[in-house]
Amino acid sequence: MSFGHPLLLLTLLAVPLAAGVYLYLQRRPARYAMTFTNLDVLASVAGGRRWLRYLAPALFLLALASLCFALARPHRSTLVASKRSTVILVIDVSGSMQANDVRPTRLGAAQAAARTFLDKVPKSVRVGLIAFAGEPQVAAPPTTDHDLVRQSLDTLSLFSGFGGTAIGDALAAAVELAGPQKPAGAQTIAYRIAASSSSTSILFLSDGHQTRGLLEPLQGAERAQQAGIPVYTVALGTPNGVLNTGQFGGFGQGRGPIPVPPDPETLSDIARTTGGQFFEARNARSLSSAYSHLGARLGREPGKTEITYQFLAIGAGLLLAAGLLSALTSPRLP
Repeated sequence: MSFGHPLLLLTLLAVPLAAGVYLYLQRRPARYAMTFTNLDVLASVAGGRRWLRYLAPALFLLALASLCFALARPHRSTLVASKRSTVILVIDVSGSMQANDVRPTRLGAAQAAARTFLDKVPKSVRVGLIAFAGEPQVAAPPTTDHDLVRQSLDTLSLFSGFGGTAIGDALAAAVELAGPQKPAGAQTIAYRIAASSSSTSILFLSDGHQTRGLLEPLQGAERAQQAGIPVYTVALGTPNGVLNTGQFGGFGQGRGPIPVPPDPETLSDIARTTGGQFFEARNARSLSSAYSHLGARLGREPGKTEITYQFLAIGAGLLLAAGLLSALTSPRLP
């Protein structure tokens, strides 16, 4: 915790001063003696539980301390929204994404989780969307118009097909879309500093092994690593997932169900190579949870947020409680 006006913490000296004044007044001899012949009257005046007498003053002192902290304008370290962050969503739309081992389908669950991500990510973050099967295609360029990205999510089924899974090419396309591009002759270290300073990250979802593409998955990961862009990968699906090709008309008739297990090892290697994080999602709930977690994390950077109003609220609440308790426990003359 830090403070905008640390010198005002000296006002906390008022707390022990107020405590000392209260104790002095409590122990000071009474100026006038009063005689009670009726012990019941004396008991009602003195009160039954002596410790309750000190509870209200203790709450008052805590309220005073909270208000003194508020005067000093406290701040706490946290993640704050970055105005220069970019997140590229990369979603596999190959034919295996029509498997329904993840309800309603893998693609449907991915669309719903991506919408959850957009609800969590700061509005100032630029979000782009790439759909890939046998080759990557830009569904939405990086933009702060998250409604546009949502609309693009609804059309992902138009990109789907049976052209294979090009993981490496999709990673390279995401790096290119995120920018900045490495100028000719520039040194890699300088380029990585420039790229990482833009707080760019890639959120990559796939449900299968690479079957097509010019680049191998780790070659695509190396491009992201060189650009200083972490890749957060999600392996979607269950090991026993199958695709019923009969639902696609004449395609695959007579072949029966086709096994479509995910490839968590490759996606885990991609995340480790780029400094990202790997998630394994075997159902819609775990997928949505992963995207919700990343939405609350990506697009943010370390910073400080002021918590003055929290201390003011605590102080006001304690003052109110002290006043009510004092009214309930103060001696009452019959």
